[in-house]
Amino acid sequence: MARKPNSSPQTQALFAVLMQSPEAWRHGYDLSRETGLKSGTLYPILVRLESAGLLEEQWEAPPVQGRPARHMYRLTARGQAEAATKRRSSDAPARPAPATLTEGGAR
Repeated sequence: MARKPNSSPQTQALFAVLMQSPEAWRHGYDLSRETGLKSGTLYPILVRLESAGLLEEQWEAPPVQGRPARHMYRLTARGQAEAATKRRSSDAPARPAPATLTEGGAR
């Protein structure tokens, strides 16, 4: 069975960090530090979420001449709704395992 999009533990960790301040613009470096995700994992997730319309991105003007501009990210309204849905489903108690038949057909 294929996993649902945006349901990996890494994506969930990113959603959790972004939902702490859903309207705030965040740098990739800060997101990496707060989630513990390496850039090779984080940036493909950011690109995928932006392509899906769950994140928006913009370039930050360099604060000091000579420093490079940096990408900034924040959740879209749709991304906030998706993150909230994922949070609720992960907070839901696990279903009890179905009863199994024992030897002799008794439960």
